[in-house]
Amino acid sequence: MAKQGFFKKKNLSDNPNFKIDYKDTKFLSRYISEKGKIMPSRITNVTAKTQREIARAVKRARFVALLPYVAN
Repeated sequence: MAKQGFFKKKNLSDNPNFKIDYKDTKFLSRYISEKGKIMPSRITNVTAKTQREIARAVKRARFVALLPYVAN
């Protein structure tokens, strides 16, 4: 059985002061599927901490109607 390769998780930005914000809908839309679901971290290749921050920001943006709950 062959060994599987190791993929390093990527940082979102080179800027160390970058914050994930629920008002940045252009950034958050990269992590939402065509059906409107939040994409898993195994697909987006972000760390678990960053995935939680993205999910929290997407849910807040949906609550204040900046992002749709479902796609059209």
